[in-house]
Amino acid sequence: MSGPGSELCEGVESSRLAAGMRELRGRTGLSLAALAARTPYSKSSWERYLNGKKLPPRDAVEALCRLAGEPAGRLLALWELADAAWSGRAAPAAARAEAAAARAAAADPGPTPEAHPAPPQQPEQPPPPRRHRRVVAVAAGAGAGGLALAVAVTFLAGERAGEARGGPAASAAPSSSAVTGCRGRSCDGKDPQSMFCGGEGMVDTVVEATTARGEHLQVRYGTACAAVWGRLGGGRIGDRIELTAPGSLPRSVRVRDRFDAEGYLVTPMAAVRGPRGIRLCLYPAGGGPRECFAH
Repeated sequence: MSGPGSELCEGVESSRLAAGMRELRGRTGLSLAALAARTPYSKSSWERYLNGKKLPPRDAVEALCRLAGEPAGRLLALWELADAAWSGRAAPAAARAEAAAARAAAADPGPTPEAHPAPPQQPEQPPPPRRHRRVVAVAAGAGAGGLALAVAVTFLAGERAGEARGGPAASAAPSSSAVTGCRGRSCDGKDPQSMFCGGEGMVDTVVEATTARGEHLQVRYGTACAAVWGRLGGGRIGDRIELTAPGSLPRSVRVRDRFDAEGYLVTPMAAVRGPRGIRLCLYPAGGGPRECFAH
């Protein structure tokens, strides 16, 4: 098991966790110093957690969710996957079960008929051989420790949907109840990352533009979630983007520090019937003229 402050390995699990925490931190409106003042973790620790340099303690993830007023389940699912990848618990469950069964079979070939004769006066089925019981016990013990990981994998199924495009199930529409945290109106104002609305094969980029100063803007439409959000890359501290969509309140996000500027920032989602009539505007730092792009 990994512990608080453990070094992270490079990988999609740790990247998703760090990105989810950065976006949630942006929603709180708190600086790193303010986070440190409201939690048991220092400013430098938060910098490492948010940049993916260190695996945060589970308690730090829960504290961030509380500060943002966000249910902790989905961000903790990301934490479970990052922790599992670091510790090696992410090895395929089937391989572990097969190995356990093979070890059990080698250690105990099972009882002979003479050792356990079936009494003719008792027609009930005999108990399963000891080998079977041992394998079940091994699986039960492993299952208790891996339950949270299994739930996390289910939460993130949508992130990996479509990686095997062209297969028999490639044309099937993803089930929002299985792979996303919301759909339609229930997505309004929610974070697309923590709701798993931006998984592979579940999102279309309907607007993509570069501003006069070089900021990169996108409007993303989550097909499984029936919602849109804006995305900003290459922003400068003080930049703000605002997304407007028919029938929904404007949604915006601001670049607050260099950590925001180094990555992508996304707005909360707006529920829509389709990706038409949407506008994304950049309000640059320093009060310059805004730039807007529409679909």
